[in-house]
Amino acid sequence: MSTETRPLAMPYKVVIPARFDSQRLPGKALLEIAGKPMIQHVWECAMQSQAGQVFIATDDQRIFKAAQTFGAEAVMTASHHTSGSDRIAECADRLNWKDAQVIVNLQGDEPLMPAACLDQVAGLLEAHPAADAASLYWPVESAEQLEDPNVVKVVTTRQGTALMFSRAVIPYPRGFSSYSEAFEAGHNWYRHIGLYAYRAGSLRRFSRTPATALEQVEHLEQLRYLETGGKIVLQQACEIIPAGVDTLDDLRRVQSLFT
Repeated sequence: MSTETRPLAMPYKVVIPARFDSQRLPGKALLEIAGKPMIQHVWECAMQSQAGQVFIATDDQRIFKAAQTFGAEAVMTASHHTSGSDRIAECADRLNWKDAQVIVNLQGDEPLMPAACLDQVAGLLEAHPAADAASLYWPVESAEQLEDPNVVKVVTTRQGTALMFSRAVIPYPRGFSSYSEAFEAGHNWYRHIGLYAYRAGSLRRFSRTPATALEQVEHLEQLRYLETGGKIVLQQACEIIPAGVDTLDDLRRVQSLFT
């Protein structure tokens, strides 16, 4: 599928959902990378895009105050949200955005996100009026990534519509003695990038829908769309997107890139 970006018909907005109590790496939004909190690096990536506005949506005063310190627009949201999309839906309501407004959800643990990919995913959604959301993927680059449950895999139709997301290895390489053997044989898997675009109206409907069984099992909010009959369109990212920060090892890897 082509990764060519299209001119946007209307400005889009970026919202960065950020909470303090991350299960795998508590307080990671404020952990330091090259003298700045990680959330500031994420915000600076977004500010380089064509987005009309960039907001940080949080339920934590520490993150809110940090955002104000480096000049970001921040919105306080409720503490009960279980997903970033739910938090962004509240942000859209608080700021009275129209249903047609395109919003890009940039997760607060993606300090290396290329700005061009933000423009790409917004343009992809604009090009598919019937889609509920748009997102990106990148080829899995090693057997270690393939087996890592923190690396979410995605399978799509030939037209680029999502069939399934999973922390497990999908599709399963039957007939091989190991995942390493299958990977070395040249089979292709795709890593889902935690970057979404949606219209405010679709996001509001999503947020009003209770969490689904698949979502709760995999801890992947995008499965709520699929399990309720929604449509997510995907493209391969127009630039390489390094993995985000889920663990302490991930943080150290990113920190080393800034030294």
